[in-house]
Amino acid sequence: MTPREFSFLCALLKERSGLNLSADTRELLEVSLQPLFREGAFPSAAALVLALQRPEAEALRARLAEAVTVQESYFFRDKAPFRYFADVMLPRLMRAREDTRRLKVWCAAAATGQEPYSLAMQLAEQRELANWTVEILATDFAREALRKARAGIYSQFEVQRGLPVSLLIKHFSKTGKAWELNPEIRGKVKFRPHNLIEDIELGVFDVIFCRNVLIYFDGETKRQVLARLASQLARDGYLVLGASETTTGATDAFIAAGEDQHGIFRLDPAAAKTVAAA
Repeated sequence: MTPREFSFLCALLKERSGLNLSADTRELLEVSLQPLFREGAFPSAAALVLALQRPEAEALRARLAEAVTVQESYFFRDKAPFRYFADVMLPRLMRAREDTRRLKVWCAAAATGQEPYSLAMQLAEQRELANWTVEILATDFAREALRKARAGIYSQFEVQRGLPVSLLIKHFSKTGKAWELNPEIRGKVKFRPHNLIEDIELGVFDVIFCRNVLIYFDGETKRQVLARLASQLARDGYLVLGASETTTGATDAFIAAGEDQHGIFRLDPAAAKTVAAA
C-alpha cells in the first residue's frame, strides 16, 4: 500500500465513520482490509482505491468502513457499569419517573447486540418494572453487525464471554452449535442504523451507553459527538462511556457521576438547564 493509497483510505474512513488513523497504522489497515480484498477480488490496494472512486461505489464505501471499524462486544462487558446501572441509576430514575412510569435507554455503537441484550436481561429481572414502559434503542452504522444483533444468535464462545450461566439457561435455547436468545428478550430491544458522526434526532433518553467509541475519534469529532449525546440526554440522566474514556477536555456539558465511577457522567447543572430549555 503506497502512502497515497493509505492517505485516500484514511480520509474516506474519517468521512464515513469518524475513525482517525495515525501514520503508523498502515500495516494494520492493510491486514484489516484482507476480507474486503477477498470479497471484491481486488488484487491490490490500488485496485480497491480505484473501485472506491467510482460514482456507483456507495455500497463498497460503506463496506470499507464496516470492515475496518472495531465490532468488539460481549455480554456484561466490564461489569461495573451494569452494577451501577442496577444499583444506582435505576432506583434514582424510577423515583424520578414515578408519574410517567417510563424509561428510555439508548445503546449507541451497539455492534452485534450483546450490550443492549445484557441490559434487557438485567431489566427483566427487576420485578418493580412490571408495569413500566421500558424502551431500549440500539444503534450502529454497521448493517452486518445489526443483522447479527437482530437475529440474536451467538456462538458458544460468545455466550461464554461474560454471560452468567443462569441467564444463559433462562433466556437462550440451544440451536445446533449456537445459542438463540428467546423472543421475549429480543423483543425488548429495537435496532436501527445510525452513525454517531451524523446529526439525527432520536429523542431524549434517561441513560445513554456509548462505550469504547470516542477513543477512535480525533478531538473535534469527539466534541461534536458529545454535544449530540448531551442534547439527547434527560437533564437528570446518565452517560456511560468506556472505563478509560472521559469528557474532560472535550466538553463542559458533563460532570463525573462519582469519583469511584470511571466512565459514568451526568449533565452539568448549567448544561441540564440549557437542554431542558431546548
